[in-house]
Amino acid sequence: MKKIYPCIVGLGYVGLPLFVRLKNKFSTIGFDINKDRVNYLLKKNDQNKEFSKNDLILKNSSIITNNVKKIKKANFFIVTVPTPVNQKFEPDLKYLRDAMTIIGKNLKKSDIVFIESTIYPSVTQNFCIPILERNSKLKINKDFIIGYSSERINPGDKKHSVENINKVVAIETNNKKILKTVKSVYKVISKKIILSKFIKEAETSKVIENIQRDLNIALMNEIFLICEKLKINFNEVKKLALTKWNFHNYSPGLVGGHCLPVDPYYLAYIAKKKNYPSEVILSGRKVNNNMKKYVIKKITEILKKNKFNGKILLFGASYKPNVADIRNSIPLNVYKFLKKKYSRKVFCIDTFVDSKIAKNLRILNKIDNTKYDYFIPLVFHKNMKLIFKKVLRNNKKIKFLNLLPSE
Repeated sequence: MKKIYPCIVGLGYVGLPLFVRLKNKFSTIGFDINKDRVNYLLKKNDQNKEFSKNDLILKNSSIITNNVKKIKKANFFIVTVPTPVNQKFEPDLKYLRDAMTIIGKNLKKSDIVFIESTIYPSVTQNFCIPILERNSKLKINKDFIIGYSSERINPGDKKHSVENINKVVAIETNNKKILKTVKSVYKVISKKIILSKFIKEAETSKVIENIQRDLNIALMNEIFLICEKLKINFNEVKKLALTKWNFHNYSPGLVGGHCLPVDPYYLAYIAKKKNYPSEVILSGRKVNNNMKKYVIKKITEILKKNKFNGKILLFGASYKPNVADIRNSIPLNVYKFLKKKYSRKVFCIDTFVDSKIAKNLRILNKIDNTKYDYFIPLVFHKNMKLIFKKVLRNNKKIKFLNLLPSE
């Protein structure tokens, strides 16, 4: 087996954990077009707060770069770029297209390419391969091989880190040398590899993992809103329901991030292309999207009740508890909307978000001396009670209001 030179294309929440694992075994290239991100990582600073300085020490002549020329020696590419939706809630594959173009121009005979970005079924075959062939002048299966591996990174989750999860690895070949190479790379990343010969099925399995969770949260969000209308204690309802052995524990909330608010639209998009309307999937999205309006309405009512004299401190701006990630963050969107409308009445604090990012967004990173009337959590970070106690010292009459049930 020839020497393996992996290249991770995209060093965000998905790519960086792979790079950190692989650099301990191989001479690995970490590539990202974001110069600022690269410079931060070279200084051993992860703005996402997922890795320590020791984790980012380079080994085995590994490099982190934004220089396209330096990926030329790579022969095993893993693509982890964002795959968002556009304003019409349709798949936006521009980052994937750019990544395929860059790799295609550097692709050599016998190279292997794996896609880990979340995509809808058939993107690997109908979108990625043509771009690679066009830019490399090489032919799939004859000159190079492509595969798909589901990313299952869960920011802030130390238990289900990439090395501890089951890793689906799909590649349509029986070539033993190629399979040996693929296994040798992915076994460094994860302890258990689930090998498949079906790429489209692997692509589909990835999107439905998140769709299932999105729908379950949507169900609980709707039940919560119904309980609100009927003046029923939702927490008591859920506590009693959980005494049944097969009732699953999902909580209402603001569903954000890069997966749950995106993946349903990806599957619905390709289904629509085949003349199938995804009614259940998109109804869940509609319910979860409307939770933003519910929270804004409740906070506006509080301000009106106090004749706009009170000041509100929102807690949490990241998209979920105990992470610094603000991608597609509904709490952050709520804060931005209210800040724009009520400027000096609404403030937000989040000690998880990177201090420079927080400053740019006008988010507090530590307690100040402002007098607040209400403390309203939008994200239930583990340090919420501690922060509230500190705020309480300067605001003896401040009211703690839960608009959403916590886990």
